[in-house]
Order: sequence, then structure tokens, then C-alpha cells
Amino acid sequence: MKLEKYYENPSVLHIGTMPNRAYYVPYDKTRGQECLQLLNDQWKFMYYTNPYEVADEFYCIDFDDKQFTTIPVPSCWQTQGYDCHQYSNVEFPFPYDPPYVPDQNPCGAYRHTFYLEDDDLNKEIYLNFEGVDSCFYVWMNGKFVGYSQVSHSTSEFNITPFIQVGENKLAVLVLKWCDGSYLEDQDKFRMSGIFRDVYLLKRSKHHIRDYFIKTDVDDTLQNAVVRVEIEYSGEALNTEITLIEPNGEVINTQTSRDSELEFKVTNPVLWNAEQPRLYTLILETEEEKIIQKVGIRKIEIKDNIIYINNVAVKFKGVNRHDSDPYTGYTISREQALKDLELMKAYNVNAIRTSHYPNAPWFVRLCDTYGFYVIGEADIEAHGTVSTYSGSYRDTFGDLVQDERFYESVLDRVQRCVIRDKNSASVIFWSLGNEAGFGKSLEDAGKWVKSYDPTRLVHYESIYETGGHKNDTSMLDVYSRMYASPQMMRDYYKDESHTKPYILCEFVHAMGNGPGDIEDYFDVIYSDDRYCGGFVWEWCDHAIYMGKTIEGKDKFYYGGDFKEFPHQGNFCVDGLIYPNREVSPSLEEYKNVIRPARSYAKDLAQGEITVCNKLDFTNLKDYLYIEYEITCDGKVIESHRIDFVNVAPHDESSIQLDYTIPDHGICYLNIYYKQKYDLAFTKVGHSLGFDQILLVNHETSIIEEKEVQKEIPQVVLENDVNIVIEGNQFKYVFNKLKGVFDTIVYGNQNQLEKPMAFNIWRAPTDNDINISSEWRRAGYDRHTVKVYKTEVLEQEGEVQITCEMSLAAIYIERILHVNVAWRINELGEIKVNLEAKRNTKMPYLPRFGLRLFIPKAYNQATYLGYGPFESYIDKHHASYFGLFKNEVREMHEDYIKPQENGSHFGCKKLNLSRKDGGSIEVVPDREMSFNVSHYTQEILTQTKHNYELKESPYTIVCLDYKNSGVGSNSCGPELLKKYRLDEEHFEFGLKIKFGK
Repeated sequence: MKLEKYYENPSVLHIGTMPNRAYYVPYDKTRGQECLQLLNDQWKFMYYTNPYEVADEFYCIDFDDKQFTTIPVPSCWQTQGYDCHQYSNVEFPFPYDPPYVPDQNPCGAYRHTFYLEDDDLNKEIYLNFEGVDSCFYVWMNGKFVGYSQVSHSTSEFNITPFIQVGENKLAVLVLKWCDGSYLEDQDKFRMSGIFRDVYLLKRSKHHIRDYFIKTDVDDTLQNAVVRVEIEYSGEALNTEITLIEPNGEVINTQTSRDSELEFKVTNPVLWNAEQPRLYTLILETEEEKIIQKVGIRKIEIKDNIIYINNVAVKFKGVNRHDSDPYTGYTISREQALKDLELMKAYNVNAIRTSHYPNAPWFVRLCDTYGFYVIGEADIEAHGTVSTYSGSYRDTFGDLVQDERFYESVLDRVQRCVIRDKNSASVIFWSLGNEAGFGKSLEDAGKWVKSYDPTRLVHYESIYETGGHKNDTSMLDVYSRMYASPQMMRDYYKDESHTKPYILCEFVHAMGNGPGDIEDYFDVIYSDDRYCGGFVWEWCDHAIYMGKTIEGKDKFYYGGDFKEFPHQGNFCVDGLIYPNREVSPSLEEYKNVIRPARSYAKDLAQGEITVCNKLDFTNLKDYLYIEYEITCDGKVIESHRIDFVNVAPHDESSIQLDYTIPDHGICYLNIYYKQKYDLAFTKVGHSLGFDQILLVNHETSIIEEKEVQKEIPQVVLENDVNIVIEGNQFKYVFNKLKGVFDTIVYGNQNQLEKPMAFNIWRAPTDNDINISSEWRRAGYDRHTVKVYKTEVLEQEGEVQITCEMSLAAIYIERILHVNVAWRINELGEIKVNLEAKRNTKMPYLPRFGLRLFIPKAYNQATYLGYGPFESYIDKHHASYFGLFKNEVREMHEDYIKPQENGSHFGCKKLNLSRKDGGSIEVVPDREMSFNVSHYTQEILTQTKHNYELKESPYTIVCLDYKNSGVGSNSCGPELLKKYRLDEEHFEFGLKIKFGK
């Protein structure tokens, strides 16, 4: 097929499209229905590997399309079995040769028939495409209508000259790549097709074409002005405009032909994310009515602080794509509402539409349900750094500094702003993401400030490249990605820094992580100039590929489709799984951003301090408190407080009624519960919790039972083994390994394989950088060398001491360890270790013992941090308590298998089997432990969770420490305080067996 190559010409962005306007759907008063005719349906479709193969005149009315199949519109053609899924993050999926794209440019030819009535010809008929990737040509009844690009924005065509009564034939040719694809290099699966709604708008011949609603609130917040600017299609019309209070009372109605008018509102009800109260504005002409929800709010910056309605707000946000494992980019309102429901339930109050405008109705939902939004333009071009000569220093801004793309950059920013300008939830306009910086973005930012001075302008990647000297005067905030907490603290040490600080991406939520959320909020809450952050990202990206024979979902990520280039599982980096199941990461974030926090004041007198972390809501109107006293994890008393009167950003002393026990490890647990039903959540919904230590007397940890005592004896010693026996047990110690090979107690084998020292873990996604150093140091293949072993029988015990080291082949020592084992008259095994680490090597993943015990030990009871997996830097979703789980339930099923399921701060662990056997472990102080049916080797080697094979054993890891998980897959290095990097450390525990 011979096409004009608009798709390789940056000076041709749109042909035949209407000027940009706000998103709305008018109501036809004469017909008593919306002006909309939805064209979503099964469309005729043919996939071609390049545009030259497309059937000539496929767009003609009489074209024989019997060879075409059908495809749902909207949809992505990759989800329908055409072409190939591809996940690319940075690299362009085609040669870097702007503005050209490969000749082998897959495309889809669409045909659809719709029908119009006689009186439709009295209307202006507009054809709207809300999202097409990447560009498309349109024909109506065999005639060329136009061309458009910019995947995530609306393209509207006036097709009145092309339509007829009765049957109408619509033809669309969509190309996978165009010159615009250079500016659409977002970190996501790359998909193609008509992926958002397609519809007709049947308008009166003269109508309201566009309108802009601006609100202005005075400093007292007592007086507001709602200003309406109207643009008409054709001549100005008599327009009746009514403003209605959130409670339904009419404020005023004005009738005018003017293009601008205003309403004065006294004592306005202000919109914010906690209380999203909306006015209703009705614009009514003789034939049409447009209903627009309006949020009145004041946005300003003073003294480097962002204020909304005179309040310094904190954005507790997430980055969100329109993404689904089953439908790709095609998202229904129901799917979006599921996301918003989860966000509200987990205390999230802000969304960045990464890295393009989400579906046009999405921000309307945010208006209604209450979210602060960064509305981001459809721009990302970091592929410039991956070229042969590319770098962030030299080439990052090449495309936005290329004059050929100036018009395209401005067009993309304008389409984002103009479409969503009437949504109160949009607090920021973002010029795009990771495209470097240059004059085109500067000019676009200046246009935004002139067009809409009521909102803030955001952009992060202000790198100076190519000799360009940046002008950032139009940017209202200083935005960073993945800065460390210390970098944040250091920023305001420079007094020249006079903009609020925002983390547009932080705590990379990939796999088992992030582990440093609390550290960031320590900084965010320390100073109002830190306005918050947006977690990267909300949801894992993956493609559903059916089920295994066992019925387990299969999700594919980058590389699973044999595509090139790809970035593996770097797309599986969300707070929730692809199917919207909640991961421990979201649980962690939820409790860090809980609406209230409690601190000890005078615990002996039952006094605590409660701080309100909300911005606009008194706690008495939002939550009640349930609190309990636990002793060694068991609840011994509980109470409730219904009235918690704490103003926003304030704190207050609260008097509690409890008795502090005189023994055990005792905590005060404070649970925040929702007081009233809200849109997505009900009374009693958990909002978060705090836990405060009351006393720590560990006397009741060990429950001594009457057990027959017997003096253990060494019955055999040779060069390899020491055999110790009692009436109830037989233990075989390996002198070459420094551990036990065999443990038999009560005529039951307690070990299926020899015990082992353990310093390795299956690397988490956030270990991606440090794990290469771990492997280089041989941590994954260490061997043991025992220099000497001594055995001594005295005072009714057998004592075995070893001096030993851990090292890998061709590599020096990792650790030097002195170990003392004691077997007492109860058959208990006690071990004390003193270790010295080689400080020239990287910090250790973990250190401890690994036991392979019978799989019949399938239940774990522990006194430590649960119920979720917990680590030294990731335990804020968990609390210290007594928990009981099946071993299989303790595995966290990350899509890419990795270290998981550890429990931090454990004081006691009991493993039991149905026949009554038990293994109890009590550390000298505390430990981390992991109980699983999967070995760390299997977790390390397996690519997908559905491919995991259970071990025939129950594997128990008893760790002195398990290093933190952090967020270094994209964020900063793991903080030093969370690393196992001590030069000297000691560890002791006791293992007790029962029949």
C-alpha cells in the first residue's frame, strides 16, 4: 500500500484533527440522551508485518474483507495473539535513526461498520479516538479523513462531510512505530493498536467546543471565585450556567453569550484528597447540556512549601500505568476503580500518571474519590543514553534539543494539559519523564505557566547535556528519583535551593522490597519543604499466559517472548501483583503512611502521645482506637477509645487504661480503625497500627517441661565424626564441617541432610547490584575448613569446640569462626559462635545455620515479627507477637523467585508435626529465621514462580542477621545500618527436641 509517510515526518503530527479541548461528553436535550454513540465492538482486522503489505484500497467501501479476522476494539493486538509482546525499559526497540523507523513496521488494518439515522445529518459528527498506539490513518466511506499520533491522548475528527444515512464504513490503519515513538520510550511492555474507547459525538451545529474552569480562593479561605471561560464552535450561544453546592443547593444561575463569566462563592466547601467535595457546574445551551464537577481549592508555594488550602500537604503517592496482565493498556473503569479502591484502603493519597496521561475519565475518578494527581505528558526518551556514543552526561537531551521535535514536545504537553484542565485532582502538570532537558521543554513549561497558572509545573530530568544551559524557572519543584535519605537531608544545606522537594520516584518496589520506606518518611516528616514521594510503582507489569497443569497462573516478563532488546523482570516492580493481589510491599507502605502515629509519653501512668498525620481531618472524624496489652505475644487485655480528638498535623496526650505485667515481653498494641463507611472501605477497616514496648523480661520465653534427664556420652570419635548418645537420642557430629550430620531424637530422624553454615540467600531483585559482588567473593559456593576440634565431657554435658573458616575456591577467607557446641542432659543442643569477617569483602547476605528437617514438620509457631515477612529494614507492616502458620503459607510467591519469608526479631521458634514431634529454637538474644519448602538454590536458579519445585524437606534458616532488602534495584545502596558488615559478631541459640 502506498502511504504518505507522515509517520516519519515530525513536522506532520495531525491531519484533519480538531483543536485540543477539555474532556467531556455532552447531553443532547432534544433526544434525551448523551450525544455519544460508542463504537467499541468487534472490528474486522488484518495484521501485516509492514505497511507495504497492506491490501490496496482496504479502506474502500466495497473492499472484500472476508480474509479479515475480528478483534475487539478497544484492545492491544498483542493481547489478541498478533505480533510479539516486548518489554523494554531504556533501549529503543528499533535502530536509533530519528525520525525514521524500520520498514518492517507491523501494522493493523481495521474496518468497522456503524449506522446513522436521518436526523443525524442535522448534527456535527465527531469521531473520537482516546488512545491509539502509535499513529493511525483514518478513512470514512472510502475517503481520507486524517492522521494522528501521540498514543495516550484523544484525537478528534469532524467527519460530518464524510458520513451518510444508514451504513457507514470506517477504516483505520495503525502503525506500531512512528517518529513519535522516539518520545514514547516509557518503561513498560510495548503494545499496539486501538486500545482506548472509540465513539461518535453527535453535536448541534453550533455548540460549546471547549471550556476552562478556574477557581480562585482568597487567603482567608472564606471567599472563592469560580471562573468559566467558554469557546464556542461557530457563533456564541445563549448559555445558561448553573453552579450547585456539594449538598445540592443552587448557588446561582447566569445566562450569557459571553465567553467568560464568574461565580462568587462565600464560605466555599474546599476540595482536598481527604474530603473530595465537588460542586456541579451545568453549561446549558438550547440543544445541549454539559455537566462538569468542580473542585474549589487553593494551590500555592510559600517559603519552599506546597500548600493546598493553606495546609502544607504530604503526598503519599504511587506511580501508576494503565496496565493489566490480561488486557494490556486497555483499562475499563471497573479495573481502574479496583486500583483506586486498593489505594484508598492502603492510605495512598496521590498518583503520578506515569509516564503519559491515563485514560481521560481516570482523573475524573480521582476528583470524585480524592487523590492528588501529577498529570504527566506522553514524553519519555531515555533511549538516547543507550546508543553507542550515548550517556546521561552527553546525549540524554538529544531529542528534546533536536529542533525537528520541538513542535512534537509542545504538542504532547498541550494535549495533556488541555484535556484534563478541569479536574480538581490535578495539582501538577508534568512535562514528561526522563528525556533530558532542552529548549523544547523549557518552552513547553512556559506555555503551561501562561495557560494555567493555577497549578504547579513538574519535571525531573534537568540534566545539562549537549552544551545547553538550562532554564528551570518554569519548574515549581525540585524533583528527584531515588535520592538517598541523606541526599535529601543535604539538599537544603545549600541556601540557594528555594523550591519544594519531591520524590517523583522512590523506594523501587521490585520483588522483596522496598526495605527503606520508613527512612524516607523520617525525612519527609521532618520538614514541610519535603512534600512527599511517589513509589515506583503501583503494579507489577507482566503478561498472563494461562495456567499450569496444577492450576497456577503463569505470568511472563521481559525476555519470555524471545524479544530483543528487553530488561528481563525489571517490569515486575510494583506494590501489588499483576492480578491485583496485595504483596507485603504494599502492607509495608500502608503502615508507614498510616494516618496516625503514637509514641510513649508516660507508660507507667498509661499516657501516650497521638500524632495526626492527616492534612485536613481531625482524627475524631476519621478513626477510633483499639488497643491491647500482650505478654509474650498473647493478648491479656484489650480496650477501645471512640473519641480521639487530634487536629490535623497536631498531637495530643491520650490516657489509656491498662496494667503492666510484671513478667515477660510486654507490648502495647494500638490499632487505628475507620470510624465511618467511606466510598471503598467500611467501619472497622484497619488503617494501620503502632506497637510500643512496655517491659522486656524474657523469663517466660522458655517453658521447661519435665523430661527424663540423662548424661550424654561420646560413644565414638574418629578423624571424621563424633557420636554422642543418650537413651533418647543419637547425634553424629562432623569434625570436617563443624556441624551435625545426623540428629536422631525419640527414634525419629530430625535431619534429612547434614546441617550447614549459611551465608547465601537467593538474591532479591534489590540485590541485583550487590549480588554480583557476593558471587565474586564466593558467598554462593563457600566451603568450610575446620582447623581443630576438641571434645570434652564434663558436668553432665558434652562440649565440642571448633576453630574454622569459610572460604570459596581460589578466594581468601570470608569468615573465621570459633564455634562451641554443648549437648546437655536433656538432649538439647546449644551453640555459640564468634565470627570475624574479612572486611575487604562485601557485607554478607546473612549468617546462620541451615537445617534440612523432615517435611512432616509443616507447622511453625514463633514469637517474633509477623504476620508478614519481615527484615531489619522491612518490618513496619509486622509487629512483635505470637504467630502460627503452615510452612507452605510462609512462602511469598514472587513472580521471579528470590529470598522471601524471613521473620525478623524472633525470640522463639517451634516447628511441629502432626504426630507430636517438635523442634524448638531459642536464640540468646534474637534471630531472623526462615522456614520453607524451597531451597535457596532452587529460588536462585528458577526464573518463574510457576516453575518452582518443592524440596522433599522443610528447610530452616536460623540467622544471626539477614541483611536488609533496601531498594537498590533502582534506588540507592542499602543503608549501612541494615548490612551485615560487622567485623566481629557473636551468635548463640539452643535447639530442643520433643517427641
